[in-house]
Amino acid sequence: MVESEDREDVVILGGGLAGLTLARQLRLRRPDTRITLLERRKHPVPEAAWKVGESSVELGGFYFAEVLGLAEHIKRDHLPKFGLRFFFGASARESLDDAFEVGATRFFPTPSYQLDRGRLENHLAEACGAEVGVRFIDEAKVSGLTLGSDGASHVVSYKRGGVSHELNARWVVDCSGRAAVLKRKLALVEAVPHKINAVWFRLQTQTKIDQWCRRRPEGEGAEARRWLSTNHLMGEGYWVWVIPLASGSTSFGIVADPRCHRLDTFNTFERALAWLQQHEPQCGAEVAAHRDKLQDFLVLKNFSHGAKQVFSADRWALSGEAGVFLDPFYSPGSDFIAVSNTFITDLIERDLRGKPIAALAPIYEQMYQSFFKNTLVVYQDQYPLFGNAHVMSAKIAWDYAVYWSLLAFIFIQNRLCDLRTYQRIRDDFQRAGDLNHAMQAFFRAWHAVETAPTPIAFLDHEKVSLMRTMNEGLKEPLDTDRFIERFRQNIGVLFQLAEQIGARVGGRYPQLNEAHGALQAALSAQMVSGGGWGGQDVGEYLDEAWAALEM
Repeated sequence: MVESEDREDVVILGGGLAGLTLARQLRLRRPDTRITLLERRKHPVPEAAWKVGESSVELGGFYFAEVLGLAEHIKRDHLPKFGLRFFFGASARESLDDAFEVGATRFFPTPSYQLDRGRLENHLAEACGAEVGVRFIDEAKVSGLTLGSDGASHVVSYKRGGVSHELNARWVVDCSGRAAVLKRKLALVEAVPHKINAVWFRLQTQTKIDQWCRRRPEGEGAEARRWLSTNHLMGEGYWVWVIPLASGSTSFGIVADPRCHRLDTFNTFERALAWLQQHEPQCGAEVAAHRDKLQDFLVLKNFSHGAKQVFSADRWALSGEAGVFLDPFYSPGSDFIAVSNTFITDLIERDLRGKPIAALAPIYEQMYQSFFKNTLVVYQDQYPLFGNAHVMSAKIAWDYAVYWSLLAFIFIQNRLCDLRTYQRIRDDFQRAGDLNHAMQAFFRAWHAVETAPTPIAFLDHEKVSLMRTMNEGLKEPLDTDRFIERFRQNIGVLFQLAEQIGARVGGRYPQLNEAHGALQAALSAQMVSGGGWGGQDVGEYLDEAWAALEM
């Protein structure tokens, strides 16, 4: 027997981070929206040993704290994030003091967080279940899905406790993660040419990498805060993450290009431990010392993927890993959940008010796919560079600047769905994207000729006013005209930064004439007006970085 239920406004397949945050956002935007979430796992879930994706950056942090109103919960039950931190050359030395470190000695103005996924999802599920008009159904296995046409309801079938149920819904949103129920049904799976593997695990111990160091870096409180960073241990073709969790556990991950490190060399806990002992001995020693506190171990092969379509005017959408996934290196997973959920929320809210969305859905689709492809180039074919401190010190600064100038700035300024404003900056956005492609190619060419040894130094982003100014500007209140002016100034900074990186590196390595010429051609073809931010010389960052690198 099948139990049929009343029609919902929205049925969300999956009650993980993407689905739960979408439900909350929809209700905040339109409080009378009727929503059912179907989650296959039993709730509450374990706090630490469950899912990867603990680290958020500025866009995702703003989404959780400000858009969803979770600031109090995050402050109480999670950890502040002390930015991204990178260590080069530690594998061949006794202490992190003997590595090349890139990070900051103070928190940047726009916050980010280390999130306990289980703790956050339990909080969101409990909040959803307490709202009238929202149902959170756990241990629900989706067994069928029929999409309606011409305004007819979609029908979702699921089983729970041996009983079959049917839901009628105006909208269906697939947030089912890599199960990708709707994506597979509609044959929307799309491979991407970024083939990277990962393993990760949690240990029920609080690892503080500050204890891996003998000295204190200069700067207020820095000696006690490294552990709050998303710490990246960098090597050729790989990086290792060490992320703290408020529940007292620590998350470890190995992410590697199979062209440099085969997955079968670290695809079990014992193999991963041996791999760490060989490539990152301090981390390996820490894991070995607490191996009895292992909480989980997971493996993911070729984790990046795309989708042929994620939004439809026929009242369905994909969000989270059910749609696309990039790479965990700069922690963009929460960012893309925030962006997709915001587009979906706008489409659903307009539709439920009786507004047409046939023209709007393809525009949001094009924008989202553009964001995805322009971000993918940051990672694709770049893993061989990861052990090169000289190249990566400039690349990290460049990637930060692109992120803070483009997508993070647009989202935090609440301009994502402001199509009139976006129309005015669209060409500048595209030019910046084209320049980013050219810069990523230049970094690869530079890596091919850079053979200098990794120095022992600390590159403090706090001392680089460009970094702090761009981060601080993300949340500055701006009207439309000032937003557009600032956006174009941001683009001007990117062009200055690209030009100065090219000139400095090209002058040092004559064999880069062809690559430098290609970059100069891209700069000339894409040049925009707008100048630097407040007349600031972005070469300041380069002077600081290359002084540390003795270039």
